[in-house]
Amino acid sequence: MTGPAAREIEIDVSERIGAVPGLVTAPMDAWAVYVFAHGAGAGMRHAFIEAVAGMLAGEGVATLRYEFPYMRSKGRRPDPPAVLEQTVRAAVEAAGREWPALPVVAGGKSMGGRMTSQAAAGEPLPGVRGLVFLGFPLHAPGRDGTKRAGHLSDVALPMLFVQGTRDTLARIDLMREVAASLGARATLHVVDGGDHSFHVLKRSGRSESDVMQEIRDTVVSWIRNRIA
Repeated sequence: MTGPAAREIEIDVSERIGAVPGLVTAPMDAWAVYVFAHGAGAGMRHAFIEAVAGMLAGEGVATLRYEFPYMRSKGRRPDPPAVLEQTVRAAVEAAGREWPALPVVAGGKSMGGRMTSQAAAGEPLPGVRGLVFLGFPLHAPGRDGTKRAGHLSDVALPMLFVQGTRDTLARIDLMREVAASLGARATLHVVDGGDHSFHVLKRSGRSESDVMQEIRDTVVSWIRNRIA
């Protein structure tokens, strides 16, 4: 099913930082909005980001994708956390202007999700009712730990973690510990056999399409039941 075409916008972050590009995907029957940040190594037009936005649109969830400043300047190293978090806040505010009457959730893929949660931990994000993480980067590969999740205790919002069992940036037993420590605020959905990009091995008997539909259904159901 072909969804609505994405519309390009500019998001003003600050006078010093300037504006960053965004993509609005707005189905006519939208009932919720996902402010969707990209991961560290690929921008808002990455195939996974595009696919998720399209699938959510088919279920009535609008998205606002956007890029961090270092992507705009074709840099390889992410901006300092303060700049990333300021960009998250600007994107959330832009979504509020685009859809003032709809419930908003925010988050993203990997680093984008973590920067969203760090922004929310520092100061509530205006209008945001929940956070959705697609592959929360709990630790660097081979450096298992939960230090990166420390700020989540300061996030006073429902949180959905979608995590693969083969994710080298988030050992699944450690993710279970993090989710348990957050109590009723956290929902952990485990994608069996998925890596950090949610790819599965051929021997799993599951296709990439199966996994993407699982992610879509999980996110839509959670927003509908916990937020909307």
